[in-house]
Amino acid sequence: GADLNNAILSGVDLSGADLTGATLTGADLSGTDLRDAILTNTTLTQITWSKKTILSGANMSGADLTQAQLSGIDMSGADLTNADLGKFARLRDANLSNANLTSAILTDAILTDANLYRADLTNANLTGAILGDANLLRADLTNADLTDANLGDAILLFADLAGA
Repeated sequence: GADLNNAILSGVDLSGADLTGATLTGADLSGTDLRDAILTNTTLTQITWSKKTILSGANMSGADLTQAQLSGIDMSGADLTNADLGKFARLRDANLSNANLTSAILTDAILTDANLYRADLTNANLTGAILGDANLLRADLTNADLTDANLGDAILLFADLAGA
């Protein structure tokens, strides 16, 4: 993949771009449109994001998003299968509705007020995650690891918690 370490891509339209396997450590993606982009197996660590960054429909399966600061970002319909958000990812107020987070690593993630409506969290590792006030309406949490997770005031109506 491409070496885009420390690249300044602020406000750039990369919608639909194929960045498979790219390394973007330290890149500035504030306000970047990555709608429907292919970010499979990319390294997205130490990224500068902003609430205007758009990741809806992006394929980030297998991506390294360790300690990502994705608060308030639209990731609706994104594919984060097997993505590693490592410890302490910040996803407060993020829109993850209809996102695929199957087998994603979200240990100690902060998902307060996040929208996870119809999100697929099957086999996701949410150990120690903070999901206070999160919308998990119709979310699939089958076999998710919720050890020490904080679900205070989370909406779990019609959520599938089988084996969780």
